[in-house]
Amino acid sequence: DFDLGALGKTCANGSSEMMTNISMSFVNILYNFQLMKFAGESGVAAYGVIMYTNFIFIAVFIGFSIGSAPIISYHYGAKNYAELKSLRKKSLVFIGVSSLILTVVAEFLAYPLSKIFVSYNAELFDMTVHAFMIYSLAFLMMGFNIFGSSFFTALNNGLVSAVLSFLRTLVFQVVAVLLLPVFFKLDGVWFSIIFAELLSVAVTAFFLVKMSRRYNY
Repeated sequence: DFDLGALGKTCANGSSEMMTNISMSFVNILYNFQLMKFAGESGVAAYGVIMYTNFIFIAVFIGFSIGSAPIISYHYGAKNYAELKSLRKKSLVFIGVSSLILTVVAEFLAYPLSKIFVSYNAELFDMTVHAFMIYSLAFLMMGFNIFGSSFFTALNNGLVSAVLSFLRTLVFQVVAVLLLPVFFKLDGVWFSIIFAELLSVAVTAFFLVKMSRRYNY
């Protein structure tokens, strides 16, 4: 039989992913607006390069989070709480180690990756390398936030997952990209992602601690 209630719960549980995709488009427009204001077309071009190469690195976090979600869901449903706790600990260790590695790799690859796209213009190339090296610091925190949202989706808590995604991908980034350039000009735009991820990791840590007894992890 068709279970409308189950379908509704499934849609609600996946609302964080929906929010991420909706927010991404709006935030990108806002970033481009600010970059046009402070750096013109060169700023938008540099941001475009960062966005293209960014997916290479965050794919590790997204892939791990999506891949581990069914395992987390299974053990939670089976009430294997010892295994669930072990999964949570191992996942956070993996995210922590991979975050450090990816950040170091991104810093080293800022020059060659930028050269692939914008070597034709020395000024644009220097701006892109500078921006890439700042943006790459966000990888230290980004993995925890991506995993945190996916973790609560796997536990069938779509509300917390959506809150984490909404704050990270929309609220914190909008506040950062509007506020920081007022004080730091162009660098404020590049540092916006770090500011947003830093606030997000604090909220993610709060919910992970707060919900630990409820879900026995």
